[in-house]
Amino acid sequence: MTEQNEYPESGRVRARVIGTPPADAPIVDTDPIHAPEGVPGVIPQDPVKARKAERLVALLFLVTFLAGAGFIASYVIFQVGTIDKTAASNFALGGTLALALLALAAGLTVWVRQIMPKYNLVQERHDMRSDDGTREYVKETFVQGADESGFVKHRLLRRTLLLAAAPLGLAPLVLLKDLGPLPGTALRHTVWGEPTKDGKPRRLVVEGSGQPIRAADFNSPGGILSVVPEGYEEDLNALAKATLILLKFRPEELKSGTNLNWTHDGIVAYSKICTHVGCPAALYEQTTHHILCPCHQSTFDAADGARVVFGPAARPLPQLPIGIDEEGYLVAKSDFKVPVGPSFWERGDAEAEARENAS
Repeated sequence: MTEQNEYPESGRVRARVIGTPPADAPIVDTDPIHAPEGVPGVIPQDPVKARKAERLVALLFLVTFLAGAGFIASYVIFQVGTIDKTAASNFALGGTLALALLALAAGLTVWVRQIMPKYNLVQERHDMRSDDGTREYVKETFVQGADESGFVKHRLLRRTLLLAAAPLGLAPLVLLKDLGPLPGTALRHTVWGEPTKDGKPRRLVVEGSGQPIRAADFNSPGGILSVVPEGYEEDLNALAKATLILLKFRPEELKSGTNLNWTHDGIVAYSKICTHVGCPAALYEQTTHHILCPCHQSTFDAADGARVVFGPAARPLPQLPIGIDEEGYLVAKSDFKVPVGPSFWERGDAEAEARENAS
């Protein structure tokens, strides 16, 4: 239900929802800007309780400062590189940041509810356009709010609030460190091209167990293994580029797209890093010899050099040249001849360099 009300200033009529005060309703003059001291409706805080609340707020702001400093310290102290180190880093960063924000919010809430005065206001309805008097009123209200907050009066609160905000303000600057340094040529190479300490080719080992793979034992057509370089089983930075999928084919199943000189007895090794956005392409259909990336459904023909047969990926999965050592274990004969993973600006230069080195 509605009824018609007039704005006295403009003479316009506007429908009013039942339950709201009429335009000519009496206004309770409890505006603390214009009302004298002791006006009904203004409820000052109890000085004793306010003093206790002030100490509590200062304590919460101090906790915020310590937690914010702890966030920065955790970023410097807890480095990543292994799953356990990454988990510890995430726990430290998340815990300290959550504590800092929680303590800051709690301190501000106690400040408003237990230190600032309380009063009731009834706002008169008026035209949407603000006149000069309203602008001046807003200015006075802002100044009054700043005075009521006690930001200038309560030096302990002011100083501890600024102290609490300092680490949170510096945190984004610290995180800028993750924007660099530039990768340079690091994206062009993997650890497969690095020999072991004794100068021997690097073996392929099963991901998770670290077990070297003897070619004679990997002899079932259709078999698939997730493979990592020996000595780098826990190095996440290296595995982000060097993880492989190892497949076993019958000789007649391999097509012209596969470089047979880089295979051994029907065993082929492809990069596991999808060339679209870098997801692990690890799903395999044995009957079609298709490798599927679960993120965006890029599909590669493993029997034909892992060429793209479907999806957004723009190039095949790179093939790693493999062979066996004197003990019959599978090893990498060299690094990938083209960069692995998603495309990047300098990939064309890297592939040209690889072709030049190969020739």
